Amino acid sequence: MKIVIIGAGILGASTAYHLALSGHEVTIIDQTHEGKATLAGAGIVCPWATKAADGDWYAMYAAGARYYAELVEGLAARGEDQVGYRKVGALVVADDEAEYAAAAERLARRTVEAPESGGFEELTPEQARALFPPLRDDLKALHVPGGARVDARLLAAAMVRAAVASGATLLSDLATLELQGGRPVVRDGQGSVIGADEVIVTAGAWASRILAPLGLNHPVVPQKGQIIHLGLPGTDTSRWPVLLPMASHYLLAFDDSRVVIGATREDGSGFDYRVTAAGQHEVLGAGLHFAPGLADATLIETRIGFRPAASTITPILGRMPGIEGLIVGNGLGAAGLTIGPFAGRQLARLAVGDEPEISLAPYHPSQNPT
Repeated sequence: MKIVIIGAGILGASTAYHLALSGHEVTIIDQTHEGKATLAGAGIVCPWATKAADGDWYAMYAAGARYYAELVEGLAARGEDQVGYRKVGALVVADDEAEYAAAAERLARRTVEAPESGGFEELTPEQARALFPPLRDDLKALHVPGGARVDARLLAAAMVRAAVASGATLLSDLATLELQGGRPVVRDGQGSVIGADEVIVTAGAWASRILAPLGLNHPVVPQKGQIIHLGLPGTDTSRWPVLLPMASHYLLAFDDSRVVIGATREDGSGFDYRVTAAGQHEVLGAGLHFAPGLADATLIETRIGFRPAASTITPILGRMPGIEGLIVGNGLGAAGLTIGPFAGRQLARLAVGDEPEISLAPYHPSQNPT
């Protein structure tokens, strides 16, 4: 089967990887954009503490975390061992005692059904700081050993390389769509048709532009996130756990003495690719509130990513009604790095007529009306 995938972020890369492994003729078309969410994202995989109560969304979120072990093992077997994923554990903290207690209740309920989480235990402030030294000295923490961090750039690139090694073709080019006989036709940047039995659009915040010529008003818009990277020269941060305050910001560390604080959630800003004073102030303020020991760190860079935000919390995954041979995957929002690899495998199964491992009915495009 010939399958064209438009967009090679975390979701598209996973879709291509799984289809190529199955022996299908896969063409990946990906245009470089400033603010591509996968290139900016530094992700936390720890769904069990989330406040979100939507059952369908949580089912996908938890399945995404569970799938990572299999994904990483499969990539390693194909020589891809630099995937940016590591289980370092997570520390869940809160200013408010009621918020903290509610998080403990969610973890107690959810980790029982998720052995990959490793359960959880409460740490004293001293024990928590031993794991994450910059942490405020009055914060006890809920420690989840199965929490992990993800470098989205490395993971997406590894999946694309593995797909290409399995026969996929990667084009760095503009893709456009037009409708002929009720089916999508893909053209490259020179206007040449790329033949396809199935077209899968996983273009994130740019998907609305790509789908518009088909008469579709796709309900996904960019949500701007500013993410700050700090350096701690000479400090081994490779095993620091991710830090999950029960708020909208987070902290995580990488191997190169780097700590990431994220992120703003700016609606209505379009594709405004600028670092702003307000964004810097918000993110640094939130980070230093919980980890004042980072005050003397070096400001390395601020990355900007445009999350694909849908009209509901649940992602959009499925065949587009009324157009034969068109599948859309989008709207993963801030959960994209947890959900993306698993959701990509489900899109791959859908494209070739295999039964998805989880029902995609709650995520069908009709559930996110235009």
